[in-house]
Amino acid sequence: MATSVAAPFGTFAVAHLALDVLDGLASPVAGALTDWGAQEAAQAVLYVDTDPAKADTAVFAEAYDVPLDASANCVVVAAKRGGDTTLAACLVLAGARVDVNNSVRKHLGSRKASFAPMEVAVTESGMEYGGITPIGLPSSWPLLIDAAVVDTPFVLIGSGRRRGKLIVPGWALAQLPGVEVLQGLAL
Repeated sequence: MATSVAAPFGTFAVAHLALDVLDGLASPVAGALTDWGAQEAAQAVLYVDTDPAKADTAVFAEAYDVPLDASANCVVVAAKRGGDTTLAACLVLAGARVDVNNSVRKHLGSRKASFAPMEVAVTESGMEYGGITPIGLPSSWPLLIDAAVVDTPFVLIGSGRRRGKLIVPGWALAQLPGVEVLQGLAL
């Protein structure tokens, strides 16, 4: 039985401990939560069931009364150098944009960086577009998180699917495997 808890913000009917509702998450996300070496962090993750038609940030924020500074977007970037392409994930607060052309490109040592095509992001992550989250991404991808996200008490992110979102303490995101917390990742 899923443990019900109060969400720290928003107008969600109910929130559950994410570890209690793994079947509502994309399989890479469920697996990552289960195997997360930082169990205190994994146990702090909440799941809220939401309407997939309202998954886009601005619509979602209005529909569920979630402030943009308590919401973060995960974008997949393709960084190229020579003939090699590296996929990376970047997490910034929803009111900001990822500094792809400077911070990301320089940090990854690439000549060119741009947002990965939707089909590539979905196929390679194993998650749905509009639900891509930093929890459960391929371990070979660099995971870059803006320091402002980590400093946020609770932040809303995707669940790997368009239906449902995760609410995670900012400090817990800094415990993800392979994460790099950067100042100035967001514009």
